[in-house]
Amino acid sequence: MGSTINRENDWINRFTIYIKSEKRLSVHTCKNYMRDLEIFFTFCEEKNLKSWSDIDAEDIRAFSASQFRKGLNPKSIQRSISSIRALFRYLVREKVLNNNPAQGIRPPKSEKRLPENLDADTITKLLDIKDTSPIALRDKAILELLYSSGLRLAELVNLDITDIDLTDATVNIIGKGNKERIVPIGRYAIEAIIEWLNCKKSTDDDSALFVSNRGDRLSPRSIQSRINYWAKKQGITTNVYPHLLRHSFATHLLESSHDLRGVQELLGHANISTTQIYTHLDFQHLAQIYDKTHPRARLKRKK
Repeated sequence: MGSTINRENDWINRFTIYIKSEKRLSVHTCKNYMRDLEIFFTFCEEKNLKSWSDIDAEDIRAFSASQFRKGLNPKSIQRSISSIRALFRYLVREKVLNNNPAQGIRPPKSEKRLPENLDADTITKLLDIKDTSPIALRDKAILELLYSSGLRLAELVNLDITDIDLTDATVNIIGKGNKERIVPIGRYAIEAIIEWLNCKKSTDDDSALFVSNRGDRLSPRSIQSRINYWAKKQGITTNVYPHLLRHSFATHLLESSHDLRGVQELLGHANISTTQIYTHLDFQHLAQIYDKTHPRARLKRKK
């Protein structure tokens, strides 16, 4: 049970054969496994861990933490832990050990990347389209609506003319999970939609709000292409795509309103945690929202 740990250990050779022959892992994956284990064995030597039975869960957590401190990204550490877990699972199977010390060990979580957003000046520059051709009017209505109401690309593509209420200045959206929500439309977006509808041919798809030159509903790829076209034409160097306009909508709205729940509703997020990340709130901002909205916070201040 106390087999010695070293790179020439017979169990390492057997494990190598096992993952190649029985598990049928690719040559590339096998090399990654062995590279990860080499680093782990070096760690074990430094900690004077001489046999398999000397290693426990705390040692593997310490290894994970040491890799994190060295600047390895969480995905690389996760792969290392997977390699170690696979080795110990094999040793348990072969009755070298009674249990797997790597079972249940989780690597550090990856930081969620914060989405980009365009500042208000860049948005104004993007939407300042002077061209009055039907295609340009259609594209301006698309851009205005994406930014005005924070729609997802799929939601925009599926919009019918009847989903737009020009009188109430709202749009009825069927979002993720077939959930329906009604979102306000800004004045500029309303004006742009009216201008587009006034030049939309009667021979076009009668139901679709946005159609191509051929008269059929615009595809997601076409909309992405048109947004990219206008970004370049308007002299914007940033890569502009539909979701960037949605995020800009959320960021600008939250900055001015500080209403996290309201923004959550408008975006159609099922969980407020998604909205928090999406709008890169800082702790101070969250604390302000708490102070303004939570009953306990208000009661505490009144004392």
